[in-house]
Amino acid sequence: MSRRHRAEQREVVPDPRFGDIVVSKFMNSLMYEGKKSVAEGIVYGAFDAIEKKSGQDPIKMFHAALDNVMPSIEVRSRRVGGATYQVPMEVRPERRRALAIRWLITAARSRNETTMVGRLSGELLDAANNRGAAVKKRDDTHKMAEANRAFSHYRW
Repeated sequence: MSRRHRAEQREVVPDPRFGDIVVSKFMNSLMYEGKKSVAEGIVYGAFDAIEKKSGQDPIKMFHAALDNVMPSIEVRSRRVGGATYQVPMEVRPERRRALAIRWLITAARSRNETTMVGRLSGELLDAANNRGAAVKKRDDTHKMAEANRAFSHYRW
């Protein structure tokens, strides 16, 4: 890992159906082995299922789910004098979105529905309504940060 300079951010092309960069990033994270058409089919199928189940705009539901899953604080390991402390720290906006996307996909993959479209639509609906495994992961992260608040003076 080079310490000379930060890695430059690649430009992500917006998705073809909604023109949303965040949906495109979500598809890229969901994709296996470069099969983008399969990931597109899953995401758009899930959006159609969300629209059918809830009767609301799927993009608004998607962004509401992401907002409910994004962590605002997390713990990072910090080594001080031979001991390792879990120090609570604020999360940068790009990392917040990346963590939310990763947690949503992981939670959707571990659900019990038969197809990935059903799993993803169910998890997005649950996250939009502030329940589900991804929201629980966010709550656990916040609880861990709250429990380690005593070490916040080790921030750097």
